Amino acid sequence: MRQGSGPPLLLVHGLGGTWRSWMTILPALSEAREVLALDLPGHGETAAVASSGTFRGLADSVEAFIGDQGLEGIDIVGSSLGARIVLELARRGKVGATIALDPGGFWRGWERTYFRTTLSASIQLVRGLAPALPTLSKYAVTRSMLLAQLSARPWKLDGQIVATELGSFATTKTFDALVRDLATAPEQQGPAAETSKPVVIGWGRQDRLCLPRQAARAMAAFPSARLHWFEKCGHFPMWDQPEETAQLILDATGKMRD
Repeated sequence: MRQGSGPPLLLVHGLGGTWRSWMTILPALSEAREVLALDLPGHGETAAVASSGTFRGLADSVEAFIGDQGLEGIDIVGSSLGARIVLELARRGKVGATIALDPGGFWRGWERTYFRTTLSASIQLVRGLAPALPTLSKYAVTRSMLLAQLSARPWKLDGQIVATELGSFATTKTFDALVRDLATAPEQQGPAAETSKPVVIGWGRQDRLCLPRQAARAMAAFPSARLHWFEKCGHFPMWDQPEETAQLILDATGKMRD
């Protein structure tokens, strides 16, 4: 998906999502940037390849996409799994300004088990309810039950966006393989040397999937990064704090670069 005009900006969604995960902030971003929002391999309309069930395979695929499209040095934003991917690409020196929103990959000890068991249980519930998701997403009470782990204020979310996201979670065939890989893979590493490209790591204070305590590990891996806390916010800042998220992205990829 391409939308808007201006310097290009690449958006990388999270596990089970699609480019539509960014719908809450696309209008604001596309006023100032040409926004490219992709579907990761195995997600949405992009077919899976042999390595699509692993984090490294997805990171390699995004790097290849950037090279194939002649987008080396592009500013990039990621959410959750996508946030870890953009940090990996920043570590490799392949991108410009980098904004990582609640990145995975910084679990330790019992947090790995917590991530795997809670997310696996949640996706099984969503799959079982798949036919009813459009209806359940209409009501604040059922939205709150379905998204308690992912949003600080699920009752305030748009029902259509919720239905689209949960439907995508339910139909992503690589979901289980990626959960297993993410729960067992080594912790995300930072660059061997400091980079001159700006890196911003955003974290929701009420994130119940990638716990806020993990932000300190992300900052240790990327010591030149700037940490931004989102108040009253869960795992997806573009859901719970869309205006603040869009402004952070525009500032980090514009003013900070200037």
